[in-house]
Amino acid sequence: MPTMICLHGLTPELEQQVRDAAPGWNIVFGRPKELEDALFREAEIVCGWSPAVEKESLGEGGSLKWLQSWSAGVEKMPLDKLEQAGVILTTGSGVHPVPMSETALGMMLAFSRKLHLSIRAQMSGEWQERSGHTELYGRTLAVIGAGEIGTELGRIAKALGMTTIGVRSTAKPTPHMDEVFGISDLTSVLEQADYVVNVLPHTSETENVYGKKQFAAMKDSAVFINIGRGKSVDTDALVDALRSGAIAGAGLDVTEPEPLPQGHPLWELEQVIISPHVGGDTDRYKERIAALFIENLKEYVSTGKPARNIVDYGRGY
Repeated sequence: MPTMICLHGLTPELEQQVRDAAPGWNIVFGRPKELEDALFREAEIVCGWSPAVEKESLGEGGSLKWLQSWSAGVEKMPLDKLEQAGVILTTGSGVHPVPMSETALGMMLAFSRKLHLSIRAQMSGEWQERSGHTELYGRTLAVIGAGEIGTELGRIAKALGMTTIGVRSTAKPTPHMDEVFGISDLTSVLEQADYVVNVLPHTSETENVYGKKQFAAMKDSAVFINIGRGKSVDTDALVDALRSGAIAGAGLDVTEPEPLPQGHPLWELEQVIISPHVGGDTDRYKERIAALFIENLKEYVSTGKPARNIVDYGRGY
């Protein structure tokens, strides 16, 4: 009887759906510290991640064939070890489009209506009238990394009357994007945008892709929003762009370094909104990731291979 471990707490209903998807399997639900090392060595499938997976499942005598990540990003996992062991790795991509799009939209609205400044004035008990409020209607949004999250954000932006431009590894047509360009055209896209939303994953190719040159290319009225990965941005270059007025503001759900240390210059800039890497959090996360896992599990039981979100180890995502 093959063994599968699920390391994240599911409701009884979701646990039953997992069992129904893999009849005849020994399915164990539990936290890593609750499980014996031998169980990790026996497991053919693991849903979730812990150091025990690397030590036991990928160690001598391990039986792991498929690892389902609970998150969309896998850059912190030992990709080389997984590839060498012949393990299929799948991500949680597709769970985040709604909450992350709403995070980006919330930041865009905050900047256009100056809500972040009003909240700060409120905390000081001050009635501060301001001018210069803008609208999202008629503005241009550039989504850098226009995958599933970018597609959802584009749908919302189009409903608000915005022009949408997508940038992705290959310039193929993408739903809800008026135009799509390859990453080689990044600078020219930045020149056109009123709002730039980064959704790129962290890879060797995307590290520090936003530097002095890229921020200089943006309009001085533009806002940069990062809901992707902090390492995509040269933080010093971003601080310089904000201080000099090269760009008007930044909404950061991710930073480099992370957590952002006390005393960092970004904390002091009033034209910056910072949230602590919670853009993908939602009360519906568990049901969505479980649905993805169950879909993949049914395919694995039927064919020996999951259907969705298989990581290309050469690309790192």
